[in-house]
Amino acid sequence: MSAAPLATPRSVVAAEAATSYWKRLLPLLAVLACVTRVPSFVPPLWNPDEGYLAVQARLLAHGGQLYQTVVDRKPPLVPWLYQGAFALCGSHSLTCVRVFAVLAELLTAAALASLARRRWGDRAGRTAGVLYLLVSVGLNPEDAQAAGFEVFILPCTAVAMWCADRRCWATAGAAVACAFLAKQTGGAVLLPVLWLCGTARPDGTARPALLRLATGAALPVLGAALLTDPAGFLFWTVTGSAAYATFTGSELHVLGRGLLNTAILAVACAGLLPPVVRALRIARTGAADLWLWLAASGGAVLLGFHFFGHYYLQLIPPLALLATSALQILPRDRAPAAVLTSSCCCALFLAWGLLAPRPELAHAQRLAAAVADRTGPTDRVLLWGMHPETYWLADRIPASRYLTAGLLTNFSGGRDGPQVGEKYAVPGTWPVFRAELADRPPSLIVDDSRGGPYGPARVPGLRHLLAAGYQEAGRVDGAVLYRRAAAGQ
Repeated sequence: MSAAPLATPRSVVAAEAATSYWKRLLPLLAVLACVTRVPSFVPPLWNPDEGYLAVQARLLAHGGQLYQTVVDRKPPLVPWLYQGAFALCGSHSLTCVRVFAVLAELLTAAALASLARRRWGDRAGRTAGVLYLLVSVGLNPEDAQAAGFEVFILPCTAVAMWCADRRCWATAGAAVACAFLAKQTGGAVLLPVLWLCGTARPDGTARPALLRLATGAALPVLGAALLTDPAGFLFWTVTGSAAYATFTGSELHVLGRGLLNTAILAVACAGLLPPVVRALRIARTGAADLWLWLAASGGAVLLGFHFFGHYYLQLIPPLALLATSALQILPRDRAPAAVLTSSCCCALFLAWGLLAPRPELAHAQRLAAAVADRTGPTDRVLLWGMHPETYWLADRIPASRYLTAGLLTNFSGGRDGPQVGEKYAVPGTWPVFRAELADRPPSLIVDDSRGGPYGPARVPGLRHLLAAGYQEAGRVDGAVLYRRAAAGQ
């Protein structure tokens, strides 16, 4: 009599099912991530943030030191990412960085799908991943398609929640740190992670978990500070931006921007919001950590009171998961309806990204061509404006570590009122700026203020610099070019 076949262990069956599940889902998510990021590859760059990062990366590649000779208000992770991309593929194109952005979106979607699958099953996992990618483009293309700071925050925050959901506290802390090192507001994900850590051990024995979480979060941040300049890291990322992070000045302008970007995201979330609202009306969805994640992300949008569109990207991962959670208690036909609505909205935003004109990019390109025509490859140039991408497009060396007039006037916060001027600059910048220009005067100065409140008429330091040794050499779209006067003139 033949022996009965041995039963397959349940763990092996589960592993095979998981493998089969991801073999089907990951290619779908990968294709969707590529499709939704197609517009990002069309223009040479999308916004000044990309330009700023590109110039920083070039300076770092040529021996610049972050927070010393290369400065910004942001942590170092994304500048390092750009530097690495340029080392791989050259610095004359952002294609490599944009491939990294596609991978970041794919990782975010996969982490959200895994979270949803663990909590609500296979169908929920597919729904969460697909909904996230469809909605991820739901802002002005300059905000959604750019390979900026927030795009690289998102996989870190999603992985932090994924690890916390599995009680991997040290790894969760490291992911929180990476989110912070991409941009300070990424650290907001620490709140839901702490919630999960506290509720995982209701008997009061959570201290070891908290210690592992804190250690995992602290070590990468300390390491980044030591790899750059600890004092400079603290100043530029935390203590040196008091004037920037204030609501005073241009309140109506800033509030209008916030309402507009909120409305744009609401359109993109037309497939997500109805299930969430309906579920709240008929039952509690649970998922307190997801609501806390959404609230913390909302706080990150509010922080600094600027309401730029790319800030809103942090809201999309928790919204996608909350919508998925809500769909579990609604009739099964609601999920296809949510996906279809989100698909239509996604198509609308993709068309916007592909067809919308880019007047500011065209201006920067014309200005860069004029700068390149009037200077040599080794000449230093000072661009007094808010478009650092002109340095990158012209392939010219900045005459100062301050790549925008915003750091020297506070205009970078979107101000157009009384909070703009030399006295509102980042503390200590003007003495360094004057010393830089005195040591190596730029061959060309470009006043690209175009009537803005940070022009020479309202900035005595710039006005005196131009009067002391520069002559007008031309105009491009309202920008005024000044060439250094020859000795004796």
